[in-house]
Amino acid sequence: MKHRNKSMMAFGEELAIANEQLKIINQPDVLITFEEKHNEVGVGALTAAKVEIMQINIGKMCNQVCKHCHVDAGPDRKEIMTKETMGYCLDALKDSEIQKVDLTGGAPELNPNFKWFVTELKKLNKHVMVRSNLTILVANGFEDYANFMAENEVEIISSLPYYSASTTDRQRGEGVFKRSIKAIKKLNDLGYGKEDGELILNLVYNPIGAFLPPNQEALEKDYKRELKNKFDLVFNNLFAITNLPISRFLDYLIQSGNYFEYMDKLISSFNPVAAQNVMCKNMVSIGWEGSIYDCDFNQMLEIGLYNGLPKHIKDFNSEAFEGRKIMVGNHCFGCTAGAGSSCGGATS
Repeated sequence: MKHRNKSMMAFGEELAIANEQLKIINQPDVLITFEEKHNEVGVGALTAAKVEIMQINIGKMCNQVCKHCHVDAGPDRKEIMTKETMGYCLDALKDSEIQKVDLTGGAPELNPNFKWFVTELKKLNKHVMVRSNLTILVANGFEDYANFMAENEVEIISSLPYYSASTTDRQRGEGVFKRSIKAIKKLNDLGYGKEDGELILNLVYNPIGAFLPPNQEALEKDYKRELKNKFDLVFNNLFAITNLPISRFLDYLIQSGNYFEYMDKLISSFNPVAAQNVMCKNMVSIGWEGSIYDCDFNQMLEIGLYNGLPKHIKDFNSEAFEGRKIMVGNHCFGCTAGAGSSCGGATS
């Protein structure tokens, strides 16, 4: 399955590609479906609790093209959330008890209304998290964004596949590690990542191949030691996130002949405790055009909500989403394997 430039395709063709991937990851000969496994271990259907986090994808444009990216983001993507849709998000949050807003992309900073949106969210006294790729913070025209986020006490969550240049650049592009280190240094100088400090900087580890991440706690110690010793850098927490078999990573699994082996690994590592702590239980995901999904991964596969729930953010009602049944697929095994991981890292 070759990589496709989705920005040049009509919506119908994009949806056809998403459906093609859905057929692959949900085909019956993949041993057992996620729903069957979830029921088999006695935990029943996956249902949500109270919505505590609203994750909002404000655009798929990115200054990088990472091999593991489940959004298929890149410089050629044109999907950008409008200011009007951001307004709908603000209206929904204004009338809800949701306290955390998780801004993602692409590179969220590339949305021309990024600063305005963050400022308005802070006026609502929301805790804002931004999933930054780090390199955007040292790119031309974005030099003041780190200062802006520090001034607004934005929590930053950034991917750094490893503490060595060769591994990071192989996954995210040549020169990315060097620019990432420069960005972390810049953030540290602003007070980010300091122990007991108010400015939070969390890093994210994604495996570069068809394997599960190692123990998150042990890996965090390695990261902190190596980044401190080699570059005098600090950060708060490391999230070890399992690559889900969708988009570019699914392409890689199929091309390399590792798909069924990887799925078997995810299924055999299913952890019922992790399944009860996945992030979709306390969050909703908002697409760049305002559609609502159970999680960011479902959003990328165009897996909508169960019938009866509001489908667009302008109709959002947090009470309607509490206790809802969550739409699942075989990609969900990625969030329940081993210690489990979703957008927030290991869950058990």
